[in-house]
Amino acid sequence: MSVVCFGELLIDFVALETGVTVGEASGFLKKPGGAPANVAVAVRRLGYESAFLTQVGDDPFGHYLAGVLEAEKVDVSGIRYSGEARTALAFVSLRADGERSFMFYRHPSADMLMRPEDVAMDVIERGQIFHYGSITLIGEPSRSATLAAVNHARQAGKLISYDPNLRLALWPSAEAAREGMLAGLDYAHIVKVSDEELEFLTGGQDVTPLWRDDTRLIIVTHGPGGATLYTRDSRHHEPGYRVAAVDTTGAGDGFVAGVLARLLDFGDSWTSHLPEIARFANAVGALTTTERGAIPALPSRETVERFMREREGCE
Repeated sequence: MSVVCFGELLIDFVALETGVTVGEASGFLKKPGGAPANVAVAVRRLGYESAFLTQVGDDPFGHYLAGVLEAEKVDVSGIRYSGEARTALAFVSLRADGERSFMFYRHPSADMLMRPEDVAMDVIERGQIFHYGSITLIGEPSRSATLAAVNHARQAGKLISYDPNLRLALWPSAEAAREGMLAGLDYAHIVKVSDEELEFLTGGQDVTPLWRDDTRLIIVTHGPGGATLYTRDSRHHEPGYRVAAVDTTGAGDGFVAGVLARLLDFGDSWTSHLPEIARFANAVGALTTTERGAIPALPSRETVERFMREREGCE
């Protein structure tokens, strides 16, 4: 197993029209989503085995989502089903530029009720990389389940990847969000933030406050402006690929999967390949914006490599 992802799995209902609010939309397209789940599928499409750990409702949506991941050949043996709460839903409206606003239905949702004893530790042990996000750190018992999972991964010597995904509406307050997202940094080797998240967490664009003792790589994404990769002793900025964005949902998750795939490609020598890592991840993220929904839009490795060849040929 190459990458084990932990976190939320939900249904994104994406508005049919662009430039309207959720309340104004005439209808919605049902799309599978959840940031860590997007990463698991994207890693699989990029050529590496992946597994996903979560809890969904023992309801039609929960079983549908597990089936989507299974169809993508993601290992779903770590998915648990709850009879206490239903699968999370998110209604998503799109602005004219493809950016999104969210309205969540999770009061609570099944993923919020996952407990440490529900975590499939044996699946974590089979992976090389463990990836998690900040949403399951919002409250108990999912926070304890997340920390149990990531600590088990650390003790097992896995490379730890963290995406402090900002969904302010899900936290009790902005202060709680900042504190909780920053706390998640303590366990990670690889950290990916958007420039908006960096501003929220630090009050500026300096990554220095994000470094922790075990941090090896911090990545700041700039949307179509590309990404900047920081190690302890180097910095590399790679411009992005410009595409006609339809829906930016999942673009950051595709980017993360691109980074993880290239880390696996390069192995212990990855610090010498920051430009290649950034270019590939930028391409994955850009391609993910060209269709509606997250998982449906995630590209295959063949598609990414062809896209990069075509763009390089135009330069």
